[in-house]
Amino acid sequence: MYRYDEFDQDLVNERVEQFRRQVARRLNGELNEDQFKPLRLMNGLYLQLHAYMLRINVPYGCLSSRQLRTLAHIARVYDKGFGHFTTRQNLQFNWVKLEDIPDVLAALAEVEMHCIQSSGNCIRNITSDQYAGRAKDELEDPRVFCEIIRQWYTLHPEFAYLPRKFKIAVTGSPNDRAAVQVHDIGLRMHLNSSGEPGFEVIVGGGQGRTPHIGKTIRDWLPEEHLLSYLEAILRVYNLYGRRDNIYKARIKILVNHLGIKEFRRQVAEEWEYIKDGALHIPDEEFARINAYFAPPAYERLDDLGQELNGLRETTDEFDAWMQSNVAEHKVAGYAIVNLSLKGPDRPPGDLTADQMDAVADLADRYSFGELRVNHRQNLVFVDVKQSELKELWGKLKALGLATANIGYASDMICCPGLDYCALANARSIPIAEQITERFEDLKHLHAIGDLTINISGCVNACGHHHVGNIGILGVDKKGEEYYQFTLGGSSNQNASLGDRTGPGFSADDAAGAVETIVNTYLNVRHNGEPFLDTYRRVGMAPFKEALYGTD
Repeated sequence: MYRYDEFDQDLVNERVEQFRRQVARRLNGELNEDQFKPLRLMNGLYLQLHAYMLRINVPYGCLSSRQLRTLAHIARVYDKGFGHFTTRQNLQFNWVKLEDIPDVLAALAEVEMHCIQSSGNCIRNITSDQYAGRAKDELEDPRVFCEIIRQWYTLHPEFAYLPRKFKIAVTGSPNDRAAVQVHDIGLRMHLNSSGEPGFEVIVGGGQGRTPHIGKTIRDWLPEEHLLSYLEAILRVYNLYGRRDNIYKARIKILVNHLGIKEFRRQVAEEWEYIKDGALHIPDEEFARINAYFAPPAYERLDDLGQELNGLRETTDEFDAWMQSNVAEHKVAGYAIVNLSLKGPDRPPGDLTADQMDAVADLADRYSFGELRVNHRQNLVFVDVKQSELKELWGKLKALGLATANIGYASDMICCPGLDYCALANARSIPIAEQITERFEDLKHLHAIGDLTINISGCVNACGHHHVGNIGILGVDKKGEEYYQFTLGGSSNQNASLGDRTGPGFSADDAAGAVETIVNTYLNVRHNGEPFLDTYRRVGMAPFKEALYGTD
């Protein structure tokens, strides 16, 4: 489990007191909003549509039960009783008062959490596979590398004021659950021809108003050179990235402008100066960080196999949950359990303070006190005994967190939209609610199968609409909310950007358009193939005809 050392704790404590003084100066009028803005952004504090929003880092998605209880306390005492989990594996509070922020940061510091670099033109919270360290298909635990990277970039003086925000994702598995191809830098572990583990380095991915799938800058990078190569990339970007135009400031624009060959050449040239210097990672450092992530005290268990299948046959609802929400663990007799934060009773990604406390209790009882946040705005218990799955399911069901929809149509990514965000053009949450109502029937949901729906309230794409199998973008059209659709997007190991269907739909018609797309898919698919496979086979034509008719 990620943890502070003495340097981290001192740094965070000092930052809390520093910001307490800055907030006092803002409240007494010594600082105006323009002067205060860069200071608050350095501490993860945004001014949203109705109130301040505080974004809290959850490094590579790892969260302890103790930390979750502190988040519950903050939600209950300082906010409106809930928090919102995001696509960067962070948590946001949308209603915290400015005068309370220093006390909130102090409470976070007590449980080794902070908001440093969760905003601003710097390297943001690093994200990773929510199954890290437990996935049966992973080559190595990516959290070790995430933590090494985190220690390198935190308050790095050279990269404190980059041309624009910068995001890194890491996966240790061939099955990409971290969306590495749509990040500024994506790292995908694989073995070279000699069977040695290392990273494919992908650069220049991103979404927003100019979406790009990242390009491979290096096929295989030895682990010990990870930091020096990342620093070489950041140096080239910091030197040549646009600072005169916010819309052209991301590294994806620079990579596209120079071309991947020229960008690769410049990085290689910079790397030669530093690759064997202080950033070379010795084996002793890997061992030190790896000790942070020692596995829990697993019992020697056998996979239940037929016994578990027998339990599934007794209850259709439990069987559906096992099929969609439970993943294979690398240790015999254990399982990975996904908690769905999607359903008719909440905006996607929201969790109440009472639910946070209850989930923390369940994590202690069933998952060694550890849970994860994933980039699709759900939670995960990573160490559940197979023999306790049905018992846990019952308790999650009572909390409203056992909807059997992980990876299915109602498991939507959804940004806060115009209900909260000052940048949004349209609401996202009501559209998600309407779509959820159309796909409440579990049998129908499972018959549809794997299908991702992502919703953004503006072109900034916080809802990752570009890479949803069905992507929905809210736009303002002469003062009215309309929704543009894309089809065929994906953020997995075969990442792709969606294709626009045509004219947008009104708020009243958006959910019906989703249903039309799904029904068309069911009519044209072969042998139960997933939506994405069907779309890549048949193309846009049948969907466009169903949505708009023939000319």
